[in-house]
Amino acid sequence: MNRRRLAKAGPPIAAFLLFILLWQVGVMVSGVEKWMLPSPLDIMKEAADNGSALLVHTLATLKLTIIGFGVGAAVGLLLAFLLHPIPWLKDAIYPLVIVSQNIPTIALLPLLMIWFGFGMMPKIVVITLVCFFPVCVAALDGLAQTDRTMLNYMRMAGATRAQLFWKLELPHALPSLFSGLKIAATYSVMSAIISEWLGTDKGIGYYMVLQKAAFRTDRMFVAIVVVVLLSLAMFGVVRALERVLIHWRRDDKK
Repeated sequence: MNRRRLAKAGPPIAAFLLFILLWQVGVMVSGVEKWMLPSPLDIMKEAADNGSALLVHTLATLKLTIIGFGVGAAVGLLLAFLLHPIPWLKDAIYPLVIVSQNIPTIALLPLLMIWFGFGMMPKIVVITLVCFFPVCVAALDGLAQTDRTMLNYMRMAGATRAQLFWKLELPHALPSLFSGLKIAATYSVMSAIISEWLGTDKGIGYYMVLQKAAFRTDRMFVAIVVVVLLSLAMFGVVRALERVLIHWRRDDKK
């Protein structure tokens, strides 16, 4: 299994290293100014020189991301669990869930700051609005695809509504649910960055605003790398949890 994973990871890693090499050589050969397009070595050097300040901003964004993702995932799950057994309520609320995703985040943030101030609350609300949707939709789809034969059998055997949910519907919906959680995990980082653009004194989003104003392109690239790594880390944590809870699924069956 480890060899198979290495075989799968080999081509993308090789392609990434080739891209970095071509980038470095291209910058050196073309002589483009550092402020316009820094080389990978320049970006790595800046990350090392500015590591302590960058760590403070990264931890602030990570804290905001984890809280927002946790609240968003909880809201999405609770809403799905509420709507699934009540079809008429699902028909009434589901269109509103879809409409909530058509509200521009940039337009919503100033209103949230007026209502909730400049603390963490408006940022958590933004992340929640972004994250709850894929979790809710994925959970509802998974619950709706429960094996009807097994469902009818358990009903005939006298299973209660709670037993049907916990012993059949929820386990059957877990693969779909984790797909939504993985999407939400990656969205959570970007929504945290966007929320930090408009009102905070620390975080990668705040760091990016400062470096943009100073035309520090190298530090902007460092921030982008941090955002990518945070997104991958969030995705990886959810993926690891999925492998623990859905132990019967194997990578070769996906």
